[in-house]
Amino acid sequence: MIETEAPLSLILFSGTDDKLSAAAVLAVGAAAMGRPVNVFLQYYAVEAFRSDRIHADHGVALEASIAQAKQVAAYPGQHWSELLRQAKELGDVKIHACALSMEMFHLEKCDLDPIVDDVEGVAAFMTDASGPITFI
Repeated sequence: MIETEAPLSLILFSGTDDKLSAAAVLAVGAAAMGRPVNVFLQYYAVEAFRSDRIHADHGVALEASIAQAKQVAAYPGQHWSELLRQAKELGDVKIHACALSMEMFHLEKCDLDPIVDDVEGVAAFMTDASGPITFI
């Protein structure tokens, strides 16, 4: 019997570039190791995935110092959205937008970047999220 890896389940609440980058790195790593990845976008993360804003500057977390914020902004690494695209190419990675957050911000699926697979409720996400959940 082959044992499958538990999925990595990420709930992204923050829409700042540093936190989205951290989540994208986790997703790429898990996908490269053959783990399924479920990403659930809530609140400000949904806003960051809007097709007209995905490459905009989303700032950094409030706890970052001015020097740290400058370091993050100057880092030449790949954008978090490109890392997530790579993760989807590597493995079973699904990105779901929270239905409640979509309603709150008056968004439709067509407003989001195509990297987002669908819009679903919390119950549907929790059904897929078998195992630990990481909240970012």
